[in-house]
Parts: sequence; structure tokens; C-alpha cells
Amino acid sequence: MQIRKGDKVLVSTGDDRGKKGKVLKVLPDKDRVLVEGVNFVKKHTRPNQKNPQGGIVEKEAPVHASNLRVVCPGCGESAGLSRKRDADGKARRVCKSCGETL
Repeated sequence: MQIRKGDKVLVSTGDDRGKKGKVLKVLPDKDRVLVEGVNFVKKHTRPNQKNPQGGIVEKEAPVHASNLRVVCPGCGESAGLSRKRDADGKARRVCKSCGETL
């Protein structure tokens, strides 16, 4: 999975298509990503210490990684990523359209 925590991503399919957000958490074992402001679900909660009233709470749910595209900070477009090795031998993520490393 080429998506990392802190990346800016664009949702390519689903109800939230076209929305951009920052990656909050990556769940690699399930191929899912938690994105800020995307895929809100309503959860019914019982009254407790934190929420004495209880009721319905809206929260973000994970999105499948295949429905997201990384937005390049250089060109500002949702471009594909490739991996290239630098002089040190480390693999870097590189934007396919502008060539900038992420």
C-alpha cells in the first residue's frame, strides 16, 4: 500500500467522490484508510460518562485503499505513484506526472 499517514488523498469512487482529505490512520491488514472528513457513518450510543445524553454520533469510517488516489503536493493533481531508489539506496515514492518525491 503506497498511502501513508499524513498524505492528502482524493476519493475516486463512492458517495464521497471528489472529496479531498488528510489520512488519519492506515489499516494495512484490511487495506483500509481513515480519511479526515470522508465517509461519515451514524453510530447509536448508549449514555455513558463521556456522553451522558447518549444518542446518535457521526464519525468517520475507513475507506478501502483502492478508492483513493494520493494528491501530489508539487503539481496538486491526483497522480499515480512509482517507486525509485535514490543515491542512498532508499526507495522513494515519486509522482508520475511531475517527478517530485513525496
